[in-house]
Amino acid sequence: MTSEDDSVTKARTEAARARNISHNVRCTECGNQSIEESQADVAILLRKLIRDEIRAGKSDKEIFKKLEDDFGETVLYTPKFDWQTASLWLSPVIIAAAAGGIWSYNRHRKKTNVHVMALDLIRGVALTPKEKETMLDLLTPPPQETPLIRWFKRHFYQN
Repeated sequence: MTSEDDSVTKARTEAARARNISHNVRCTECGNQSIEESQADVAILLRKLIRDEIRAGKSDKEIFKKLEDDFGETVLYTPKFDWQTASLWLSPVIIAAAAGGIWSYNRHRKKTNVHVMALDLIRGVALTPKEKETMLDLLTPPPQETPLIRWFKRHFYQN
């Protein structure tokens, strides 16, 4: 009875491994389906190949390597991260960082322009301390409210 249980357990383990591998391999005919979901002839043959490789005692890594060697890297749903694909993987991060840097620079420039103008006006003109103070009060931008603060004021400080 235990030999039957062992063989059933082994068969279930092999079937689970085969399904796991099949879910991570793209059908070369369908393109957007895994070979586990596809009913194309190629997918059926690949599933059989995977089961045969598992029965032969190969590891999952060896099976993936064989499929990659035979069909190319595009057959795998998770391509390797290497120097060739690094620009593809990192381009959204680089673009977002560049956009954030440009936005931050423009925002900083707008804030400092008022101060530069005020200093330029005050430097060349002889003003009393009271006039200088008034000039800086007029030209200094007010503190900015964030959308969260505006929402909070609107909902909790209704006059």
